Amino acid sequence: MYINELLKQNKMSKYRLAKDSGLPQTTITDICSGKASVEKCSALTLYKIAKVLNVSIESIIENEANNDLRFSYRTDFEVFKSNICHLVKDKGDVNFLIDILSKNEIRKLYSRKWYAEAFYLLAMVDYLSNVNGIPLCTNYNDIRSHKLKEKVYPAGAVLSDKIMNTDTHCSECLKNAIPEFLRFNIVESEIRNVC
Repeated sequence: MYINELLKQNKMSKYRLAKDSGLPQTTITDICSGKASVEKCSALTLYKIAKVLNVSIESIIENEANNDLRFSYRTDFEVFKSNICHLVKDKGDVNFLIDILSKNEIRKLYSRKWYAEAFYLLAMVDYLSNVNGIPLCTNYNDIRSHKLKEKVYPAGAVLSDKIMNTDTHCSECLKNAIPEFLRFNIVESEIRNVC
């Protein structure tokens, strides 16, 4: 977490940060441990922390957002997929690839046994590499030989089929699935159309 890094750089304890900022020590502890998300902190809380650490609020938010990809906590898979698609949109294909590969995010997820997330991220890397004519990164060939036991369909398609008592939506998604994702039993047909 970025705030922990700043504390180390400033040779400051969480207790000192709490005292100097006037915030409860439990608030500082929760933020530093990842129990409380920076995105959910009030502007006043972030202001007080930023002021003591002599950084901008924006730098805290920006660095914590970048650290989200380091997956300190596990989110719902649909949220994860959406976040990855937004990162691709925001960074652009090549910058996204550079960022993910340089931070070894796929291996980190796989080591945590967060297989769906690791496979999704690897599928995204493979897909974007193919689309942009970039050779595949061979660091993950061992992971490429695995896949999820069962197909994972988009939640919206599963819900629609359940409500309508059909399999039409899932079948349509499967028909339009991107091969790089389907290799891992993840049915994904659209990664670009995010709002």
